[in-house]
Amino acid sequence: MSGVSTPPTLAPEPSWRRPGRWIGAGLLAEARGLALFALALVGLIPVAGLALGLDLLVNFGGATVDNGLDRRLLGLVVMLAGAAVVRWQAGLTRRLAGQWCGVAIAVPYRQVPPGAAAGPWQHRALRVRVVLADPATWRDLLWAVVNACGGWLLALFPALLTVGGVFVLLRGGLGVGLASHPLAMPKPLPRGIPGPGNRGSVTLVLAGAALAVAGVWIAPHALRGYGRFAAALLGPTSKAELALQVRHLARTRSDAIDSGAAAMRRIERDLHDGAQARLVAMGMTLQVAEQLLDSDPAAARALLAEARTSSARALAELRNLVRGIHPPVLADRGLAEAVRALALDSPVRAQLAGDLAGRPPAPVESAAYFAVSELLANVSKHAAAARVWIDIGHEHGMLRIGVTDDGRGGADPARGTGLAGIERRIAAFDGVVAVSSPMGGPTVVNMEIPCALSSPKTSSC
Repeated sequence: MSGVSTPPTLAPEPSWRRPGRWIGAGLLAEARGLALFALALVGLIPVAGLALGLDLLVNFGGATVDNGLDRRLLGLVVMLAGAAVVRWQAGLTRRLAGQWCGVAIAVPYRQVPPGAAAGPWQHRALRVRVVLADPATWRDLLWAVVNACGGWLLALFPALLTVGGVFVLLRGGLGVGLASHPLAMPKPLPRGIPGPGNRGSVTLVLAGAALAVAGVWIAPHALRGYGRFAAALLGPTSKAELALQVRHLARTRSDAIDSGAAAMRRIERDLHDGAQARLVAMGMTLQVAEQLLDSDPAAARALLAEARTSSARALAELRNLVRGIHPPVLADRGLAEAVRALALDSPVRAQLAGDLAGRPPAPVESAAYFAVSELLANVSKHAAAARVWIDIGHEHGMLRIGVTDDGRGGADPARGTGLAGIERRIAAFDGVVAVSSPMGGPTVVNMEIPCALSSPKTSSC
């Protein structure tokens, strides 16, 4: 991924011209459908546990088991365990729907209000009440029941079609082989019935091949449909989605306010300790030079030269400060050229690929620029990498930037490597940051920010 402009790439070859690829994709989709089918069957276990716990709560309220435990308490424990397993299964289904089906499903659960409970046990009790009263929990239960009772058919149908087609194909092929064998002895048939021939076997071969190809071809589409079906029950309702958006906006607003306040404090500190101190010293030097101008012109001349040097340094510090607030190359030439300048200045060998046909809004440009700058700084400080690649582009209303290095990996936003700050910066624009950094590398950071591009000369929304 390099920063120089690259020639436009050719349009991707249609999938029907790449039989190896679509066959491989179809078989992979069928394997994933089988895994989702197994997950659906496993979902019957927590459903049975919830039913058993409810039965213990309702029908055996006053009785006790042989070991002295109250069945009502046992039923509550079984219900909580079943609800926890149902939530785990629903969460796994959401992740697989995003990774395998290409359908992102937001987590709709309610959160325990911070500070609502005084102690750890009160917090656990409040959490249990929130889980049981959350409509998303019962929607998860509904999904487990519906999925186990027949929802899996959408994911399993292509595999069944392919297996059936292969079975018919083999049976027809076996019939053709026997009919054409030189030792095959035709049996006498009653009058009026035609001879055996191999026409029916050829028909079976063709039908089986058609079924197998159809199963492989529709598998990715069926898997995507299964993901959408899961999103209808496991995704947030319109009311819950609105609550999630409000919570997200409140968090990002708080982060943006804190980030802005921290930036203002940094600017004030830099001005006070840098340019302001030099300007004060320059004023004192000019005052002394004024006093020595008549009595010692040579000393006054030396002081004036010193003041000129101080003014040049103060001007350089002010320029660096302004460049840290909004780099001139970003304002003049846009995000792609500014990132290219970062790649050229990086101590690690960096390459940039991609370009932008227009300019994002100025705040988005600034956030993306400083995010890439922070990532390159992390690579040079922590990754021990030899090369870094940068991808930049805009597609379907989304600004996409990827930064990949061949370093040692192990980057974690929770460890204070600057990734958490990048996530907060991008989240203020409803953007997302995905980090993949296994131990041993490579580290891949992908950023997506929804925005529209304007003409290269303007940068409004």
